[in-house]
Amino acid sequence: MPTGLVRYQQAGHFHFVTFSCYQRRPYLGTITARESFERSLETMRTRYDFVIAGYVVMPEHVHLLVSEPKQAVLAKALQALKLSVTVQQRRRPFWQARYYDFNVFTQHKRNEKIQYMHKNPVIRGLVSEPGAWPWSSYRHYATSTRYIVEIESEITAARRSRAAAETHVSEARRGAPDVEEI
Repeated sequence: MPTGLVRYQQAGHFHFVTFSCYQRRPYLGTITARESFERSLETMRTRYDFVIAGYVVMPEHVHLLVSEPKQAVLAKALQALKLSVTVQQRRRPFWQARYYDFNVFTQHKRNEKIQYMHKNPVIRGLVSEPGAWPWSSYRHYATSTRYIVEIESEITAARRSRAAAETHVSEARRGAPDVEEI
């Protein structure tokens, strides 16, 4: 580990994580590669039980805003994610060995990082507006729609609460006596 690099994990914070393709090559430069990354990200989210608040898949790097996993340390979950993507691709090596990790512990900083990720494709000149880059969490925040990767937000929490309430009402109705039984 380089001198002076300290990771603050298992602190209950969100983490703004960046990792790059080997030598910053555009290995994620195709639709197929970016969608493959998204599928792997969703698989690892469920396997390691962490929350994704935002992400963007760029041609040569990735930004994530994630919670600490419940099933392992963050480094292990990221290693599994990178390995999952690598085995689906032909290029070796696929990733740079390390990743950048910034602890995010305020809502203000969380919002700042999400906006940064969503603007990244625009700043790089890949699209004219964030909604035109489908490989990010932008569409979730803009349309409340779930795509490949489940994003945890107020929208998701409200959807989950409505579903729980509907389930509760449905179960209550099933347990209620029929009119004919009275």
